[in-house]
Amino acid sequence: MQEFFYEVKDKQDETLKGVVEAVSTDQAAKILHEQGYTILKIQAKGKGLSLPFLGGIGIGPISQFTRQLATMVTSGLPLADSLDVLKKQTENKNLQVVIEQIAESIQAGNPFSAALQKHPKVFSKAYINVVRAGEASGTLDKVLLRLADNLEKERQFQGEVRGAMIYPAIIVSAMVVVSMIVLVFVVPKLTEVYTGLDIPLPLPTIILMAVSGFMSRFWWLLVILAVAGIYTLRRYKATPEGALVIDRLILRLPVIGKLNRDSSLTEFTRTLSILVGAGVPILESLKIAGDTGTNAVHRDAASHVVALVEKGTPLSKSIEEFPTFPPIISQMTNVGEETGKMDEVLDKVSRFFEQEVEQQVKNLTAAIEPIVMIVLGIGVAFLMISIVLPIYSITSAF
Repeated sequence: MQEFFYEVKDKQDETLKGVVEAVSTDQAAKILHEQGYTILKIQAKGKGLSLPFLGGIGIGPISQFTRQLATMVTSGLPLADSLDVLKKQTENKNLQVVIEQIAESIQAGNPFSAALQKHPKVFSKAYINVVRAGEASGTLDKVLLRLADNLEKERQFQGEVRGAMIYPAIIVSAMVVVSMIVLVFVVPKLTEVYTGLDIPLPLPTIILMAVSGFMSRFWWLLVILAVAGIYTLRRYKATPEGALVIDRLILRLPVIGKLNRDSSLTEFTRTLSILVGAGVPILESLKIAGDTGTNAVHRDAASHVVALVEKGTPLSKSIEEFPTFPPIISQMTNVGEETGKMDEVLDKVSRFFEQEVEQQVKNLTAAIEPIVMIVLGIGVAFLMISIVLPIYSITSAF
């Protein structure tokens, strides 16, 4: 079966749009004719309207869409009318197409969650399951408000982390570019002068000339090796085994490892909190939240936690079995089990890890600047010594 978008006129001459399932275009047309419609247009889903690259919409527009939809639904506006208004208001063209397709799917009689499920690159599993739970419990308005709050937190968190890393990235990139220019263009000119004078050269100058000569002749080889290395590493990390090996190594790195760990746990606990709070069953919540961990080690541990919970082990005891998760998670989860406020407890845990990440990013940013200055100073000093010492030898000879 395939889905077809249609535009028809009914017996009252009103134009209707929707989606119909059929084996072919002819069968879809036959179904619509039997319902008494006059067909204006039929188009197979995926031809013209489906946009496979919509994963690039980003969290910002989705967060804004969810907040506006939550406000409209809470105020009593029907879902279909709310979507129609949002379709006209949104400035993101890709999201506009998605909203239109969701509205058409709802008009065809599908639930909101089912309409969202047709766009997995735009709406995450957690998002769809929370909406489904809200529909089942009749609390879609409250669920949408909580989703909007969660997305805004996530957007702010990601923005702070990325923003804090911009300055160090610019400094390091500038250092690399300047070093390459000096080694490839400046040093070879000095090398020609020094070799023509036929004087004994100090060791720093010999090292600098050797490095410069290699860079000048084989820079293309370095570029090829760098590209090939990055490609191979990405392919290896795309495999389950490779992701585990690389992410284990990342967790062992000083400073960066803890930052990566806490960022991953922030996503895991935040997603688990909103799913449990929306009424999604704990096993389903764990499976979905486990996939949101940015570190493969946490994703693997979460899958084992799911297996233990399925056997009847309490969630806190299951988490405690894996040292990948810090003790605070199992301890707070135990509190949630005893008080029956698991979602609130997990939300507090996610805020704790979020604050940890923010503090670590500030510390890292503060530490990088003096480190970069020291490295830059050592590099400049070595460069000056390598250039000045031969000049001193020349003047001494005269």
